[in-house]
Amino acid sequence: MYQWVSLISMWSIPLLIAFILVYGWLKKVPVYETFVDGAKGGLVTTIKIMPHLVAMMVAITLFRESGALDLVLKALDPLLRLLHVPGEIVPLALLRPLSGTGSLAITTDLIAQYGPDSLIGRLASTMQGSTDTTLYVLTVYFGAVGIRNGSYALKVGLWSDLFGVVASILVVYYVFL
Repeated sequence: MYQWVSLISMWSIPLLIAFILVYGWLKKVPVYETFVDGAKGGLVTTIKIMPHLVAMMVAITLFRESGALDLVLKALDPLLRLLHVPGEIVPLALLRPLSGTGSLAITTDLIAQYGPDSLIGRLASTMQGSTDTTLYVLTVYFGAVGIRNGSYALKVGLWSDLFGVVASILVVYYVFL
């Protein structure tokens, strides 16, 4: 079975690319020109959203390096103890809406330190998959199309992240313990 999975994994991307090229050729689409036009559009979009990305990364770095994250963790500690929620996952819950890379680094560290089958490892993995990088997504997508007022999308995104964190905790506690 492992050999089949490995074989499929190895050939899936080249076959997908070949399929796209053949399909485009059969539909009489100028594949190369279309690809180049798409790459140009991607470059323009990248340049348009770059200031938004830089601002977001600076804000995340300031939040972490200023000690604000530590203050939030200290303030939440009594509530976390009452709810029997490990404090180690709070940085992940707080940073996940801000940064995908930062939250993935936290998840990787937690799994490396506590193991993938530990309570903290399972919580981190489930939380990583149940939440999204809301502020990053809003910054990139809204910045790319020029939307200035994203307050409703921000509220909905942050509420869904909160529910994702709570659901992650409940699922791990009730399914895996």
